[in-house]
Amino acid sequence: MRDPVSKVAKSMQPSGIRKFFDVVAEMPDAISLGVGEPDFDTPWHIREAGIYSLEQGRTFYTSNSGLMELRQEISRYYSRKYGLVYDPKNEVFITVGGSEAIDMAMRAMCDPGDEVIIPEPCYVSYVPCVALAGGVPVTIPLKAENEFRLTAQELIDAITPKTKVLMLAFPNNPTGAIMDRKDLEAVAKVCVENDIYVVSDEIYSELTYSGEHATIAALPGMRDRTVIINGFSKAYAMTGWRLGFAVGPENIIPQMLKLHQYAIMCAPTTSQYAGVEALRNGDGDIAKMREAYNQRRRYLVKQLNDMGLECFEPLGAFYVFPSIQSTGMTSEEFANKLLAEEKLAVVPGTAFGACGEGFIRISYAYSLEELKEAIGRIRNFVDRHRH
Repeated sequence: MRDPVSKVAKSMQPSGIRKFFDVVAEMPDAISLGVGEPDFDTPWHIREAGIYSLEQGRTFYTSNSGLMELRQEISRYYSRKYGLVYDPKNEVFITVGGSEAIDMAMRAMCDPGDEVIIPEPCYVSYVPCVALAGGVPVTIPLKAENEFRLTAQELIDAITPKTKVLMLAFPNNPTGAIMDRKDLEAVAKVCVENDIYVVSDEIYSELTYSGEHATIAALPGMRDRTVIINGFSKAYAMTGWRLGFAVGPENIIPQMLKLHQYAIMCAPTTSQYAGVEALRNGDGDIAKMREAYNQRRRYLVKQLNDMGLECFEPLGAFYVFPSIQSTGMTSEEFANKLLAEEKLAVVPGTAFGACGEGFIRISYAYSLEELKEAIGRIRNFVDRHRH
């Protein structure tokens, strides 16, 4: 029989994050610091808005773009936060999580052979989404000595006549790195000079621990060449609601929407009503969660450095990305042995690109008690294996 599976699908590796998650699920007494999911419940007033929408029988399809009420709130959010004006009718649309928005952006923007520059380490879906869209992923290995920030020179060195899109993701998963306004200005200048578009994944924008998040879309010349991807999962602890969105210029968003029409139809109606409430009244919830994450972040960075696992200070998201090179193990070896010997799951850095070798990702979207127990297990493990 003829092989029914496409070469592109076959060439993809399963997610390195989920592999460890699945093992831990079947291991009693195991602790997982592997999944980037807030340990907080969705705030009650947001859940209540979703419940109320169900009680009112609001269980029908919304428009493909999503509830106008929600799109208007997103538009107001970008106006008050960044001074950016987006028309809720043609420049905002609602997706099934930020992940769908990434997929739609790549499919809408890439012709076969177009190159998309992706700084690594990065979220696991960027490279596959580019490949599925027929584009060519071109990765830039970021450096720990630069705190995993993208420099203008690194971008310039990766550009070819086929370069069309730069995938930016700050605050970053897995490193926790951020790019401040000055960093972004240098990158924006290169994009304008080389006519490059940007897809900016800002799902962790509310989880920044040193001043305000900066978006490249707010810089001169960048509003009309940037699609911002965002969502409710991380900031509002709404992972299971599957609610994201994209904002961007009118020549791109309606093209993404066409693909969304055929592939998805619309995001869950209940989630959209909850999203309206989140944007209207959720700032206080974000502040409380961010404060808890910040406490955990400082604790982990200090403990890891004290035990000799060098860790730069991540200023965004809820991950630390310590070096495990002092142990003499590969990332995969370290993660597998730690799981087998100490029943503790972390993610090898190589799950996020080859340049993640020598690092592991630890999520601190877990309680301080769990993190303290986990640190004890890591310390035992490192002491036992240190050369």
